[in-house]
Amino acid sequence: MTDKTATILAKQLVGIRKQKARMLGMKGQIGAVKTKTTTMQASMNMAQTMKNTTGVMKTMNKQMNPQDMAKVMQNFERENAKMDMTGELMEDTLDSALGESGDEEESDLIMNQVLDEIGIEIKGQMDRAPAAGSSSLAGPSTVRGTKAPTDADIEAQLKRLADFVIIQLYYRTYIFLVVIDFMYLE
Repeated sequence: MTDKTATILAKQLVGIRKQKARMLGMKGQIGAVKTKTTTMQASMNMAQTMKNTTGVMKTMNKQMNPQDMAKVMQNFERENAKMDMTGELMEDTLDSALGESGDEEESDLIMNQVLDEIGIEIKGQMDRAPAAGSSSLAGPSTVRGTKAPTDADIEAQLKRLADFVIIQLYYRTYIFLVVIDFMYLE
């Protein structure tokens, strides 16, 4: 091999190395362009989604009157509170009608055990304390001319009370749904 051939091959080797370095640089630039394109596509998709969401929100805001919705919610809360009170009344009636007489004795026994543990003697004081009034359903009647209700009387009263609560619940739910439908039809 001659000097001239070696020089030409050396120049070609230097050119190939420079071309390789340029190719690696272009590969990096093409990767960066690809990343920017992907980012732009995601931004365009997000913008389109926001546009669609804005349109849906405008439509809903036109259909819904906040004052009317607030009134409906207040009415619903009020009726729900009434239903809760009716439920509590029914629960209290059931508790007084079905309460067992042994419960009171058992609770007194537990209370005395706790008080004995902490060193307080109140048995004599509690015996002298006046008793709380009892429901006419839970024990004998104290009203003149009336008698204690029978099990059949209690069951009939409970059935009437349960029927009343169910009817009230259906009625209030129906009214609530009619009001909601009316609001959306306007």
